[in-house]
Amino acid sequence: MSSHSSRATVPETHPDDQSLNRSRHPRSPKWGGLHHLRHDLPASIVVFLVAIPLSLGIALASGAPITAGLIAAAVGGIVVGAAGGSALQASGPAAGLTVVVAGFVHEYGWAATCAITVAAGLIQIALGCLGVARAALAISPAIVHGMLAGIGITITLAQIHVVLGGKSSSSATENLVALPGQVLHANPAAAVAGVIVIAVLLVWPKLPKVRAVPAALVAIVLATVAASTLGLDAVRVDLPANVLDLGLAPEMPHGSWSAIALAALTMAVIASIESLLSAVAVDRMHDGPRARLNRELVGQGLANSASGLLGGLPVTGVIVRSSTNVAAGAKSRASTILHGVWVIVFVVLAAGLVEQIPLAALAALLVVLGVRMVKPEEIRELRRHRELAIYVVTAFGVVELNLLEGVALGIGVAVLQALYRLTHTKIRTEYKGDFWHVVVEGSLTFTAVPRLNRALAQVPPGVCVDVDLNVDYLDHAAFEALHNWRVTHERLGGRVDIDEVHESWYENAVSGTPAGRKSPTTVATWFFPWTHRRPEVAPKAHLLQGVSEFQRVTAPLVRPVLAELAEQGQSPSQLFITCSDSRLVPHLMTASGPGDLFTVRNVGNLVPRPVGGGASGDADVSVAAAIEYATEVLGVSTITVCGHSGCGAMGALLDGAGDGDRPIDAWLAHGAHTMARYRVDSATEEAEEVAGSKQDQLGRLNVLQQLDNLLAYPGVSERVEAGTLHLTGMFFDIGSAEMHLLDPATGTFAPVGAMEVSAGSEAGAHSDPSREHVPA
Repeated sequence: MSSHSSRATVPETHPDDQSLNRSRHPRSPKWGGLHHLRHDLPASIVVFLVAIPLSLGIALASGAPITAGLIAAAVGGIVVGAAGGSALQASGPAAGLTVVVAGFVHEYGWAATCAITVAAGLIQIALGCLGVARAALAISPAIVHGMLAGIGITITLAQIHVVLGGKSSSSATENLVALPGQVLHANPAAAVAGVIVIAVLLVWPKLPKVRAVPAALVAIVLATVAASTLGLDAVRVDLPANVLDLGLAPEMPHGSWSAIALAALTMAVIASIESLLSAVAVDRMHDGPRARLNRELVGQGLANSASGLLGGLPVTGVIVRSSTNVAAGAKSRASTILHGVWVIVFVVLAAGLVEQIPLAALAALLVVLGVRMVKPEEIRELRRHRELAIYVVTAFGVVELNLLEGVALGIGVAVLQALYRLTHTKIRTEYKGDFWHVVVEGSLTFTAVPRLNRALAQVPPGVCVDVDLNVDYLDHAAFEALHNWRVTHERLGGRVDIDEVHESWYENAVSGTPAGRKSPTTVATWFFPWTHRRPEVAPKAHLLQGVSEFQRVTAPLVRPVLAELAEQGQSPSQLFITCSDSRLVPHLMTASGPGDLFTVRNVGNLVPRPVGGGASGDADVSVAAAIEYATEVLGVSTITVCGHSGCGAMGALLDGAGDGDRPIDAWLAHGAHTMARYRVDSATEEAEEVAGSKQDQLGRLNVLQQLDNLLAYPGVSERVEAGTLHLTGMFFDIGSAEMHLLDPATGTFAPVGAMEVSAGSEAGAHSDPSREHVPA
């Protein structure tokens, strides 16, 4: 189970109050407001220091006026910061659009490119209003990474000429061919400034005590000081006499309207994808509210339209600035807004300093940035997933053709690869001693019939055959081939047992009701073998048959994962405490796998409160030991308590259990605090209507109480207060197979689906740690 859901804050018992009626959440800071200014103000300055050199360099690489980068930086910070859907994402001119903008500037001119930027912003606003933001994330990561790698290579090949004091061509190939000659005829002054920047950018991150200062800023400052001190004859940045006199209104491009519309659409799509991917990445870096992607798209569109009108570059969400913003401790959107304000202040007060910067220094900054856009870790990841060809073709197309055609090539390769995987079926046969085993995996269509026939021909007549169909589709031709072989084999005295691992394609075809698509109601026999056993078979045989099925079907699939876990040991992120009820399957309910959950199961999912002087006191030491091992040895980041409907322990508590001499009474005595809470909180008919049956109402309150009990353990409470451990409450409705999540804003449980919907809106209280808990 992943821990990316909300950081839930749970009820805390005040140390001076033993009453169950005063439990409450520790108050968390609200997102936004003046009380966060002590975090946002220094963070905004750090982001501003990162933004200035990058904005100047990107303007240079785009063939735009230098001031265009500063305008886009200011507009991106202020407009997107105020109107966007991601509180901590910092926006501005991005390297991902330099190739596109440079092409438009070359073809249409700068003023017309500004008009295209305005149109692209309007398209983004329309897309955001139509609610299609998440659809933009459907594009293959291999294509996105390949596109960025191609852009990085193009930037590097172009800007290395500027570093050496020359001029770059619009063609990456021409830049590569001309590079040896440029090296021989390099301008020493420009080269010195460029080498200083590259050296600082490479060395600075390795100095741990100075990481807080942006490397790009240090590099540009040192190169500028060196150029001035040594009197280097290098070309400097040239700003207008009055930088506040923008004096540039967008002009309508001249040319084919279809080409212009395509240009605006291209800019809008690329800017949107880069911004949305960046917003999703930023969400993983902090525990605050998740980004509202459609609102973010509208905010980006407003910024692009404003930037184009003012003569600025296109704006996107920038992962470099955003990650810097989070790392610097920003707590609200005030940081991103302020960083845009500082850009304006800087331009007004320090334009003369900007004009001292050598162009070669900015070009060197872009060379390093371009090289870093080709990431070895992404290449390794894509190679492991067999998508490296998509990446390479996309990058090559962007470098050799143009960005749009390169992306189109990548999409084409991705489609071909998907078709290949769809039609490439794995078929293998093996002799198991007393029977033959045939395994078919993938989509079994007419294209695989020849290979299927060859595989089945290896099976001698009259033997027992076990056929495992692990297929996601079976067409009529493949069914006919398999069924005819089965009929013939059984006629010759053999026996054929066909097991369908996922879907009943073959069984439905035999019954005369072939399915046209995957059936959502098909019972997964591979996961629920017990529901398909004959009742007359003894339970021991059931278990042995299940073990046999595991060894035959599941073990080969999970063996690589388990082998890795056996070698590396366990490192779960979750301690999952739930009931021993046989109807609960934690890995099924949480879609988790081996190594994900450290699980404690007991009657009633109880966490005995520690009493006495020790960590566990007289409480059940097995639960205390599990909590201690999970938090101190395994270092889990989340503890989840999960109750369920129809819990027998809750029914027993309602019937007065816990006062007798039986072992079960001794255990259920730990539920006394839950019963006290129930008597105080759920005495009205109205409460029973809302919560359902008394048994289930008590089960929900029991989850709240066990979260309280967890905070009574010193090791748990300390980690929760430090923010390194999060507590979550869940309640599983067995009859509807629906998981309910504790909403810390209200102290009530809501279906996970409903909580996910609200997470995308401002009503997503469960993901907002600022909302104070009101005990149920």
